[in-house]
Amino acid sequence: MPSVKLKHSSPDHPISSSLLSRETHFLISAASPPDDLPHSLLRLICCEEIDGQRWKYVAESDGSGRFKKNSFRAISTESPRTPLEEVGSFLRSYVVPEGFPESVNESYVPYMTFRALKYFFGGAMGVFTTQTLLNSVGASRNSSASAAVAINWILKDGAGRVGKMLFARQGKKFDYDLKQLRFSGDLLMELAAGVELATAAVPHLFLPLACAANVIKSVGAVTSTSTRTPIYKALAKGENLGDVTAKGECVGNVADLMGTGFSILISKRNPSLFTTFGLLSCGYLLSSYQEVRSVVLHTLNRARFTVAVESFLKSGRVPSLQEGNIQEKIITFPWVEDRPVMLGARFKDAFQDPSSYLAVKPFFDKERYMVTYSPAKGKVYALLKHQANSDDILKAAFHAHVLLHFMNQSKDGTSKSMEQPDPAFAPVEYELESRIAESCDMVSTSYGIFKIRAAEQGWRMSESLLNPGRARLCNAEGE
Repeated sequence: MPSVKLKHSSPDHPISSSLLSRETHFLISAASPPDDLPHSLLRLICCEEIDGQRWKYVAESDGSGRFKKNSFRAISTESPRTPLEEVGSFLRSYVVPEGFPESVNESYVPYMTFRALKYFFGGAMGVFTTQTLLNSVGASRNSSASAAVAINWILKDGAGRVGKMLFARQGKKFDYDLKQLRFSGDLLMELAAGVELATAAVPHLFLPLACAANVIKSVGAVTSTSTRTPIYKALAKGENLGDVTAKGECVGNVADLMGTGFSILISKRNPSLFTTFGLLSCGYLLSSYQEVRSVVLHTLNRARFTVAVESFLKSGRVPSLQEGNIQEKIITFPWVEDRPVMLGARFKDAFQDPSSYLAVKPFFDKERYMVTYSPAKGKVYALLKHQANSDDILKAAFHAHVLLHFMNQSKDGTSKSMEQPDPAFAPVEYELESRIAESCDMVSTSYGIFKIRAAEQGWRMSESLLNPGRARLCNAEGE
């Protein structure tokens, strides 16, 4: 495991001593210290706010100005939420967009209210219409048996609606991970088709398998519906979004009917069910991959931003719209946070001890963000301060990629100079502070150039598409 040399704070160091005196003179006031420690030994290191809740990070001092290892504690400055408040927050995460009510206009509430009523009455009618249809095709002449079959069918459809509801919580990910979610949704649709196919092998498990398939299929349908409009918007030129959408749906319906006719023709020859399904699934997924890959989006989300910055750092040029979209990684799972750059990270994830934070902090006193690197996790963390605006968030993301570039170069250079075949027995030592200093110098001269060249290529940069975390570093005053 690579090790990091940090210049630990000491009273003899002029910068460190002033920093310590500035950072550690606060005492915990809004929250009581733990019972096992004297009040005077806990020092406030940093404050953080996330989703309206504030946290204080404190560390235990040994009384001589130094901090003990692994002494970080996170203390909430607010009383815990009641169970009713927790339930309310959980429900709001499903039924209202992020940033509500500021993120929508005043017609959102009445529209959604009447939409809910419409679906309530429609769902109630669905039970009776399904039962009638099943009776019409002779499902059962016995009224009780017919009702049971209808209820089973409704349960299958109801499970699908639950799947839609659960996945709708992904929220803004439908905006910034558009292509990735679109292809993931198509993968889920094929998985659902496979589960439906399994009912032929175990017909006595029809209801649970059908319910599971409907849940998966509904998740894929939510993804398809949520990503359709942004894709059509990217294809439209001018005020013809409605026309492009209508024609796109028409092309899809015509192709669907042709595929249905084709399947009816080949089914008369009694081909192998699983072989046919496998071949058609391969064609479906290959077409889906090429479909999303062919869309040229002008915005820089995390994947395309990474492509643009890496190209800029290596060659000094920003890729064109076509190049950036083609190089974007499509086959990923957007809900997995296993990325080398974490934008808007939590303080507790970025720093494991007070000394590492105090060593890095002076480099960003004039910025509205901080960046650091964790050798244990191999990730760069960009922390945003409370007053950070859109440009600060973009600059933080750019700086994080620059630091990652330097850290990768450092590891590559060190690994080439090692004689041991197993890097686990040859720890790589490097100065994190010197790398951060180099990255600060480079960002100060190159960030403006990067923005100009990106704009020249037609890229539109928006911090909201980079998915900055909700955690923000904040001041301790006024608490």
